[in-house]
Amino acid sequence: MPIQKPSIKPNNPNFSSGPCSKRPGYDVNQLQLDTLGRSHRAKIGKTALEACCTETARLLGLPEGYRVGVVPGSDTGAMEMAMWSMLGARPVDVFAWESFGKGWITDITKQLKLDDVSLYEADYGKLPDFSQASSSHDIVFTWNGTTSGVKVEDANWIADDREGLTICDATSAVFAMDMPWEKLDVITFSWQKVLGGEGAHGMLILSPRAVERLESYTPPWPMPKLFRMTKAGKLVEGIFKG
Repeated sequence: MPIQKPSIKPNNPNFSSGPCSKRPGYDVNQLQLDTLGRSHRAKIGKTALEACCTETARLLGLPEGYRVGVVPGSDTGAMEMAMWSMLGARPVDVFAWESFGKGWITDITKQLKLDDVSLYEADYGKLPDFSQASSSHDIVFTWNGTTSGVKVEDANWIADDREGLTICDATSAVFAMDMPWEKLDVITFSWQKVLGGEGAHGMLILSPRAVERLESYTPPWPMPKLFRMTKAGKLVEGIFKG
């Protein structure tokens, strides 16, 4: 197959695995800096975080019942929080074709050491066979490869009546592409990619099915405090907003 090159290229090509370019006209002096130096537990911090979550849900047009949270550790932190908190309840299908997806394989097989895992991998520039996904399994995949630039064509391969959860690393897709939210139960992204925002923070979106998993399933491994999203069997409301 000949190498395919895009016929249309962006005016600004500065998109990478790290922080991306700011939007045209960006000026730090236009930002409200009242929260600088303040605790996220202070009223001003809580108000800012809640506004970030609710505005994200509004702008993305998330379905009713989806919850949004700001978490530490960029997209990596959001993905690891989701995997360490939810995986293990069902067999897992992992689809990987670039460096970040292959990194999630390492977490699942070498850190969490799950036994019932099916790996579907492809070389850079190619996609794995998504038809092998099982509706009874949890599914972990990237929507598009930040490093390879290859994206899934659609989500038709994800069953509407699935029993498992779909956990999607969408850090290079959210706010840049139309996302089929109803097909996705856990979606992660970071401000520093498409939005050109600051690094360090991750965004974690949960469907009602994902919330139900969190509130009904306790993983067999010790859970770091940083990853805990429930208290007394309920989602921590201070973290996630609708």
